[in-house]
Amino acid sequence: MEFLRPSDAGPGPAPPPPRRVGILAGAFNPVTVAHVALARAALSHVDQVLFVLPQAFPHKPYHGASFAQRVQMLHAAIAEEPAFSVAAADGGLFIEIAAECREVYGGDAQLTFLCGRDAAERILNWDYGDPDAATKMLREFNLLVAARGGELDETSKFRHGVGILALNGQFDHVSSTEVRERIAQGLPWEHLAPEGARELIRRVYGLRQLREDGLE
Repeated sequence: MEFLRPSDAGPGPAPPPPRRVGILAGAFNPVTVAHVALARAALSHVDQVLFVLPQAFPHKPYHGASFAQRVQMLHAAIAEEPAFSVAAADGGLFIEIAAECREVYGGDAQLTFLCGRDAAERILNWDYGDPDAATKMLREFNLLVAARGGELDETSKFRHGVGILALNGQFDHVSSTEVRERIAQGLPWEHLAPEGARELIRRVYGLRQLREDGLE
């Protein structure tokens, strides 16, 4: 795992290890107000929130904005948040990211992954080739899950490792896909993106759309 500096998106030294780490892993294509709201809400449970951008994803290829552009947008979105940081992970599965975090934060740190209901269901129901895989994972880390299109229906089965995270606002309608589609259609999108990252998002996805339309 490499912690990324805002200036050049290159590797840098890790900050002093907190005891409770919230991990928000995603594609961030682009970062949205829902991502930031999730991280802010988690600060009542953790000491630091680490935005993790995997070098490769287990279920989809990289497309759209480049890795470096996504890092730039993340840093712009959280520039005023001292308890937030950004890192790159070699692996894309939560168990792989958790193992990389253990190397940084040590065995005594409490690792908590932050996600929405839809992502949590994918994680808990993914076919890992082992029917007890999700239970074993939740011994290594726990989940804080925000309602997204309904409440998580797996909390009883995985009660020992799953908590509910209340958000300050409604974000069911917010997604990276919605931001990209609105930019492509010329519709208002700024309310879905963090203020500090809007100019970068406009530049990255607006230019990409011009290229797809053959106008650039």
